[in-house]
Amino acid sequence: MSMVSLAVMFGLLAGVATCLVVVLLRRRNGSTKNAEGLLIEQASRIQAQRDRSSYSTLAMHNTTPTMSDQYRRP
Repeated sequence: MSMVSLAVMFGLLAGVATCLVVVLLRRRNGSTKNAEGLLIEQASRIQAQRDRSSYSTLAMHNTTPTMSDQYRRP
């Protein structure tokens, strides 16, 4: 009985994971088609860039960052 319940549980988990992957892949393919949406996306990108620079380690702690991708050695 316990093997059946484990199989059902893993089957449900696999089904949920599959549904999530499908939803995420569908969202990525959707693009903005009108000018207003493009302007909103552009404003969001600019605001995110400003926030990253305003709240960076250097701005907040007056020290250089140590774990940022930008400063890691290749």
